[in-house]
Amino acid sequence: MTKQTHLNLGYPEGEYILNYFLVNSSFNRQQQATRNMPKESPLAMALQILVPFLLAGFGTVSAGVVLDIVQHWEAFKNITEIFILVPALLGLKGNLEMTLASRLSTAVNVGKMDSPIEKWNLIIGNLALKQVQATVIGFLAAVAAVVLGWIPEGKFQISHAVLLCSSSVATAFIASLLQGFIMVGVIVGSKKTGINPDNVATPIAASFGDLITLAILAWISQGLYNCLDSHPYVSSLVCAFFMCLTPLWMVISSKHPASRQLLYSGWEPVITAMFISSIGGLILDKTVSDPNLAGIVVYTPVINGIGGNLVAIQSSRISTYLHFHSTPGEVPDEAKGCYYPCRTFCGTGANHRSAQVLLLLVIPGHLIFLYTIDLMERGHTSLTPVFMVVFLLLCIADWMVHSMWKSGKDPDSFSIPYLTALGDLLGTALLALSFHFLWVIGDQDSDVGD
Repeated sequence: MTKQTHLNLGYPEGEYILNYFLVNSSFNRQQQATRNMPKESPLAMALQILVPFLLAGFGTVSAGVVLDIVQHWEAFKNITEIFILVPALLGLKGNLEMTLASRLSTAVNVGKMDSPIEKWNLIIGNLALKQVQATVIGFLAAVAAVVLGWIPEGKFQISHAVLLCSSSVATAFIASLLQGFIMVGVIVGSKKTGINPDNVATPIAASFGDLITLAILAWISQGLYNCLDSHPYVSSLVCAFFMCLTPLWMVISSKHPASRQLLYSGWEPVITAMFISSIGGLILDKTVSDPNLAGIVVYTPVINGIGGNLVAIQSSRISTYLHFHSTPGEVPDEAKGCYYPCRTFCGTGANHRSAQVLLLLVIPGHLIFLYTIDLMERGHTSLTPVFMVVFLLLCIADWMVHSMWKSGKDPDSFSIPYLTALGDLLGTALLALSFHFLWVIGDQDSDVGD
């Protein structure tokens, strides 16, 4: 029985199977057999991860400062449901950008981008797919924001709902397009310079993603809000324009085998992750509404972003490891049996070392980012939330990636959206609890972050 026959047995039709990245011809199978898993020492791994991790961290700091400023704009004060959109739209980098980075990183490592024709088919197909997903997720995020904002308050304004929809769809589309081009450049550049893209692609995807997304959301939301009374139809036209482009991207994506199957089967993780992030957005919205806790906004992108960035690296690395050493439905011996946290961090394997390195980066990295915020006189908080978030996410990533591989789903496409969304929810919830606790014990600095 050939490997190709083995991969297609026992899986329901339409499910995305990992043989997308495994070889489909005798030539490619022979090429795969001669290719080795990239080897690197813990020091080399840490050095490769450190620079993009710091860039990503400062990107989230900048995003926090931007969010801290725009929370006082008229659009954000009068339509507070925009805050519900923030985690969902920032989560697009986990849903789409980091997922794209992980898929292309694995493709580079297993040799699927050695051929120029195959490389550009992968890139064009995935970029078109990403635009379809960004538009749909942007629309659904706005619907979730309207519903979650309406349920506790019991009031609904159609003009505000249309503005939320237009802002969300336009932001998702533009930010996704810009970040997609950046991501492709990083992947191709990593391949040419001999750097393992698993180490650098996902954090660089997040480096300016939060900042770009927040800046676009604030600019579009305020612009549409200014037109709300004089030109109320503008919001509807903006939303309709971007939605009408969706069929074009679907046609382009469906022409490329690399993305055709994901166009039909890749919606479950990104939509579920969007709703998880929206719950985090509801927590943020309610916390910001309390004037004593308004300073939380400057930390939200930092706390959520650090966890998401690090766990995306680990997820991408584990996925690449499984592509090299296992076939879908089978996991290595060390990953069999019931999961326990020590399995993630205790050991000498490549995935154990990367988990150890990533966890060790949390404390010095977070101290640098907190000190930067403090220099900007934007407030203060403790180390506890982010350390707990990263520890939990690394454990969840180890279990989730192996579980998805065992069930025949591609971790590159399925795991990162869930993990970054959980990071948004856990980060926002723990941060809100920290601020409430500080307020209860008497640290009543009501202008923190203002």
